[in-house]
Amino acid sequence: MLINLLLKSPLTFFMIAVPLLYSLVLHELAHAVVAYKFGDSTARYSGRFTLNPLKHLDPIGTMMLLFFGFGWAKPVPVNYNNLTPRKMGIVCCSIAGVTVNFLIAFVSLVLFKLTGKLALPDTIKLGFVITAEINLILASFNIIPIPPLDGSRVLAVLSPPSVQRLLHSIEQYGLIVIMILLYLGFLDPVIRSIKHLLLSIISFFI
Repeated sequence: MLINLLLKSPLTFFMIAVPLLYSLVLHELAHAVVAYKFGDSTARYSGRFTLNPLKHLDPIGTMMLLFFGFGWAKPVPVNYNNLTPRKMGIVCCSIAGVTVNFLIAFVSLVLFKLTGKLALPDTIKLGFVITAEINLILASFNIIPIPPLDGSRVLAVLSPPSVQRLLHSIEQYGLIVIMILLYLGFLDPVIRSIKHLLLSIISFFI
């Protein structure tokens, strides 16, 4: 739990907490920006076009993160009926956060490799690794097609109406389902597999 880490090693806590905080912020900001590019200004008018974490963090989600290691930010409000073209807008808006997390991980690992032989403090190099790890996990988790995760919206667009109705009907219970699956460890192998795939893609390029 992060709160225990704060008591034991404040430096390590901030090395993890700060990248995690802004990884969540950038994830949500990406949704807002892409939605705006496709014609929906809801997120912009809701004050979500900002790097201010107070505008993005959910109080309960943040507490869960500190005490249980699992949390969430406030979802960006999007009116999908305003997106043009609609289906492409939904897909791009949905994968925007995952894409940003992947890119942050990619850049972090590139910087780690480039600075490998430089006489930089080990804490800086470790920071690159921690940032990459956090963002790979966030990307892997959010791409799972369980409502309200981002992957579910992509699945809904690509699925027949019957599947869309099913996803919509379980969305209000989705967070509870996800928490149960995480607690039981059922999502762990899924997250690890996706993370390994993303890491393989990054390794191919660097």
